[in-house]
Amino acid sequence: MPRRRPRPPLPSRGIPVFLVLALVLGFTLPRPAAVQPESVWTGVEKIVAIGDLHGGYDQFVRLLRGTDLIDSHLKWIGGKAHLVQMGDVMDRGDRAKDIFDLIRRLEKEAEAAGGRVHMLIGNHEELNLIRRSLQYADFVSQKQFFDFLPLGIRIAEESRVGGRLSWNDWLDIIANEESVAKAYYDNFRDTYGYWIAEHNVVIQINDTVFVHGGLTESYAAMGIQAINDLYHGEIQPGLRGEDISRPRIVFQADGPLWNRRLADTDETAEHHATIDRILASLNAKRIVVAHTPTNFHGREEEMKRYDGKIWVIDTGIGFRGGRVWAIVIENGEVGVHKGGGTP
Repeated sequence: MPRRRPRPPLPSRGIPVFLVLALVLGFTLPRPAAVQPESVWTGVEKIVAIGDLHGGYDQFVRLLRGTDLIDSHLKWIGGKAHLVQMGDVMDRGDRAKDIFDLIRRLEKEAEAAGGRVHMLIGNHEELNLIRRSLQYADFVSQKQFFDFLPLGIRIAEESRVGGRLSWNDWLDIIANEESVAKAYYDNFRDTYGYWIAEHNVVIQINDTVFVHGGLTESYAAMGIQAINDLYHGEIQPGLRGEDISRPRIVFQADGPLWNRRLADTDETAEHHATIDRILASLNAKRIVVAHTPTNFHGREEEMKRYDGKIWVIDTGIGFRGGRVWAIVIENGEVGVHKGGGTP
């Protein structure tokens, strides 16, 4: 049967038998209460920032060990250092769940040691939170899909046809059976989504601002805490199934998760002036973004734009041929830690 383009999820017409089975066989974590996290920190001596991972668990571990944040047992040894993971843990690659599990544990270990782990929300996390990732070809890998699909759904579907299904078979099912996509999104939300949605979209540490995509002057004028408050105010009701049909920040092309202007505009005098105004409104020296790897071809100088006021750190970590690099900020100076490449 030819594959049809996946459609947006429609309202459920009832609970299929295999969804009931999934509820019996599956296990979900209790939904945590929404919290408003901090957004600004000062007096931090060491900051490590890592760009888009897209399921690259081994590369992530390599960077954490290479920057002396974890030991060989994957335990936090970074003391009071701050780690910033810039978002886009999910999609394209295979091991998003493993990365989430590691970050979740390191958040607690780092805080106990006086440090912090910050995971920003990226546009690919957002696509999964708002139930759109499966509409894009090749975004959700086979392993990621099965990691977040309740086991009971998989068992029921394969029992129905009397054997194992190929990935192409599953893509057809995803495209044509709304309830399977719904089960994926529901389970992702219940086990990881509520936790992810509590994280920030933009933070400031010392004189450096970190955001997945970028900031316009209008967003910057709101202030960092107001940006995060607006995002949490829109995404949390969406997770509860409430209407967010007229969002101001979620899934917006010029929003902090999607904007690429800081990364790919020509460095004209006009754009320099715009960036100066953005930095002045945030009382910051530089902005670190990820999200846009298109101008990176493996040279360190390609990460640094606008005289060092902008750093673009999506180095294709999760992709073949990418660079497993991170930036380290110590004593106000930005350096690049090079952990090799992705085979």
